[in-house]
Amino acid sequence: QVQLVESGGGLVQAGGSLRLSCAASGMIISIYNMGWYRQAPGKQRELVASITSGGNTNYADSVKGRVTISRVNAKNTVYLQMNSLKPEDTAVYYCNGVRELRDYWGQGTQVTVSS
Repeated sequence: QVQLVESGGGLVQAGGSLRLSCAASGMIISIYNMGWYRQAPGKQRELVASITSGGNTNYADSVKGRVTISRVNAKNTVYLQMNSLKPEDTAVYYCNGVRELRDYWGQGTQVTVSS
């Protein structure tokens, strides 16, 4: 059974930092394209950052320069380091893993940035 479990969310003041973690079980993240998405109230889910199985990264324009996605294969965990957080970063953040026809999601972790 595949599970993606996010952690690290919370309440932070604007300008602060958070590191989100996505621990995977039942799958090997190194062969998956992994991503972090977010969904704010009343808005569609959007891609924040992704990392391919080959290690290529991609970031939404809104977070470029503030966010870093990384992967530690030995821990089977994907991270999202977020710096200089803004109130508009407030959302539920979801971890995603995709490979061929397999598409897995975590349950999400809440990030709230106060002004």
